Amino acid sequence: MNLPQPSPDALEQSGRLVSRLRTLIETEGRWISFATYMAEALYAPGLGYYSGGARKFGAGGDFITAPELTPLFGQALATQVAQIMDLSAPHLIEAGAGTGLLAADLLLELERRNALPESYGILEVSGELRERQFDTLASKAPHLASRVSWLDGLPEHFSGAVVANEVLDVMPVHLIAWRPEGIFERGVALDAAGGFVWADQLSSGRVAEAAGALGLALPFEGEYVSELNLAGRAWIGEWAARLEQGAMLLVDYGYPRSEYYLASRSTGTLLCYFRHHAHGDPFLWPGLNDITAFVDFTAAAEAGFEAGLDVLGYTDQANLLFNCGILECLARRAPEESTDYIRAAKAVQRLTGPHEMGELFKVIALGKGITQPLISFRRGDRLHTL
Repeated sequence: MNLPQPSPDALEQSGRLVSRLRTLIETEGRWISFATYMAEALYAPGLGYYSGGARKFGAGGDFITAPELTPLFGQALATQVAQIMDLSAPHLIEAGAGTGLLAADLLLELERRNALPESYGILEVSGELRERQFDTLASKAPHLASRVSWLDGLPEHFSGAVVANEVLDVMPVHLIAWRPEGIFERGVALDAAGGFVWADQLSSGRVAEAAGALGLALPFEGEYVSELNLAGRAWIGEWAARLEQGAMLLVDYGYPRSEYYLASRSTGTLLCYFRHHAHGDPFLWPGLNDITAFVDFTAAAEAGFEAGLDVLGYTDQANLLFNCGILECLARRAPEESTDYIRAAKAVQRLTGPHEMGELFKVIALGKGITQPLISFRRGDRLHTL
């Protein structure tokens, strides 16, 4: 791997997280699940990737999300958000709001359409990101910032729209290894020098139950490795218990189960990101890398359905944005011959192109008390593939 080197301060912070992880492994019987490791690497207070203060989004961070590319993403998504609020209640919650750009874009576009929510709640675990979100809203939509509040947890009761863009992929996953002799859980242990190493043990409990329920055949030789996002399922279940009327829009990269567990995908989907470089070593500089796994959208649909939610639609990001009018948003952006229009058109191509984000990213809607078809799935609904 040819990666840029972190600063001395960043390496010192990572070292403190390494010490914390070593202590945890020792106290847990010299083995922890990868889900526990990933949770610490991303969310350990003051040290994890999302709680340690390092810049994450944009050109100076580790990756770029759709709202960072162009405000047209949020402007188009506002079409669906407005419909959900109209069919339920004028309230909106965004989970994992990044830099706050999507919140600003949604609010400004909903204002233009005379469809502003009475409240805009942001669920954010990172104190550093909360500050950036506050600054972004104060800069881009100062007259609307009073509608926004930051939530420390899921509300007890809620009606309205919930938006989560690239949230499920950073929830801690269990790593599973199917071998000829059985189903194992891949966890993390320490070698003689105190370094992190992979260590497998026979799966048990809810992990074994969930892995077995997939019905994957054991290989005749070698192993098949993939992920289980039990945290994502639980999170959807928690929302189901609180949502009285409305819908959740979950946008992320992933596949239906029939594609997620293909025989050719035998090493799983786990990836790490550091300054726009993708790599596969989650033990490198813990706390400085984003760690993600693709989303099994069939599991998301099952979690919602089993908890009492309706599965309202499933499609790719291209169809989501086209159905929600992104081309109309582009047309009013600037004259077609202008530099601004050309730049925006290129961003739309990246968001919707079949070989870029348009096919890789999907959206699923889970709701309650929504009786009309949602605009996002007017064309190209892939619900049958789940």
